[in-house]
Amino acid sequence: MLRRIADNLFWAARYLERAEWRARLVDVNYHLLLESPPRGSEPWAPLLAITGDRDDFDARHSNRDEASVLSFLTLDPDNSSSIRSCVFRARENARALRNRISSELWLEINTLYLDAQSWSLELLNVSGVYGFFDDLRDRFYRIAGIVRNTLPRDIGYDFLTIGTMLERADNVTRLLDSKYHFLLPRRENEGGTVDLLQWAAMLRSASALEAYRHIYGNTIVVSQIVQLLLFDPTFPRSACFCADRMEEALRRVVKAEPGEQPQLWQSQSQSQSQSSASRQGTEIIENLVKNLRSSAADDIIRKGLHDYLMELQDECAAIGADLFDRYMRFE
Repeated sequence: MLRRIADNLFWAARYLERAEWRARLVDVNYHLLLESPPRGSEPWAPLLAITGDRDDFDARHSNRDEASVLSFLTLDPDNSSSIRSCVFRARENARALRNRISSELWLEINTLYLDAQSWSLELLNVSGVYGFFDDLRDRFYRIAGIVRNTLPRDIGYDFLTIGTMLERADNVTRLLDSKYHFLLPRRENEGGTVDLLQWAAMLRSASALEAYRHIYGNTIVVSQIVQLLLFDPTFPRSACFCADRMEEALRRVVKAEPGEQPQLWQSQSQSQSQSSASRQGTEIIENLVKNLRSSAADDIIRKGLHDYLMELQDECAAIGADLFDRYMRFE
């Protein structure tokens, strides 16, 4: 497969997943503010912590009010990770793939792109935040269904899978870290009404509330939330599930490579001949999977959840960089 095609597939998937994730975050935060009284004077500010955009936002806006945060995260063309920017970039990558993707998928992505050009705060006010994001969520679900049901399971599909799962794993670690580390710093409030509502909202952000209740019941327990979102191999938005699917897809990709055996799963004796820098890049995915399969929430929380999540984010970044160097870099 040409590196350019692999790059387009990988980034089309990442941008679509990022746009869907941010749409879900904004929608859930809006409902949370309706269900519970805001804490502090900037109830929309936590979203900026979750997405990692706080510094960029503060450099361009003086107030973290609803209109400013909504515009920045949803509409701002100068914010490279706004929902509109992600849709535009996903469409540009898909446009380069029109001969490789189904007509149904192109039509759905292109229609979303055309509609996104007319998005505005006035439209949000007319349709309502709930109506706007409810429709947007359904459109992302349709795209996911079209991908699943119209594309052949070839190497191209594997690059789509890798892009989706890498973005999803990174996002769930940021979501969990922001709730645990940023949103409720005062210990005396732990377990209170607002705290429980925030944890429930976080589960909804990951489409995990019903799955959590099915497994653990209605009682919100932090360690069980961490177990579900990080280490449950059966939940499709957990970091463990994402890492498993990435590994499976990468195995198929490297198996299809011509020439020498891929470095990613070489034996110890073979890998000893490589430089330490090369080994570090190629062994990350395998180590990530082993880590997530063998860890438990209680142990991680006791040792330090924030540091663990930072390590996972660093590993996701390293995986993306290594994939780019080996499969997607082109002149």
